[in-house]
Amino acid sequence: MKKVCVFCGSSKGTRTVYQEQAKALGTAIARRGMGLVYGGGQVGLMGITADAALAAGGTVVGVIPKALDELEVGHKGLTELHIVDTMHTRKALMADRADGFVAMPGGFGTFDEFCEILTWAQLGEHTKPCAILNVNGYFDLLLRMFDHCVDEGFVKPIHRELIIVEGDVERLLDRMDAWETPADAEIGKWIDRDER
Repeated sequence: MKKVCVFCGSSKGTRTVYQEQAKALGTAIARRGMGLVYGGGQVGLMGITADAALAAGGTVVGVIPKALDELEVGHKGLTELHIVDTMHTRKALMADRADGFVAMPGGFGTFDEFCEILTWAQLGEHTKPCAILNVNGYFDLLLRMFDHCVDEGFVKPIHRELIIVEGDVERLLDRMDAWETPADAEIGKWIDRDER
């Protein structure tokens, strides 16, 4: 991986561990010689991750919609800042610029971004690793929901395996770097034509 896209909150959250792990992730990405791609904000976990990567000598590419940049949340100290028209354009550009994706704690936007990129992997539109940094068990309930989707027949087990989950930054990046998409995850091998 040369560039890692991080989805995370524009808030800092209620626990300092979220901020500590955002800093650790940004620092680790830069120290490995990788670039950071993210949503371009200077606030919350987004800003902490970007600042940490920059402080460690990394390159940081931000992508932010014009409406959010005008609210003065756009980070002006990045290597590159792309100001785009829509959230859809933002997500597409972030996906195009990255070789892997990490979700950190965040809200609806983080869930949306991660689930969309995971869906693209499920559909075979990319073979890049999709990972969750499960800080302090933040994503435990979401992961249980994903397991419930499998149990109820709405997600194939092979696609549940597309998600890398770790609580440790270095282990997460190691697993992402070694990622190979399961061959059985190809779309033509999982559509059940008898269910149409």
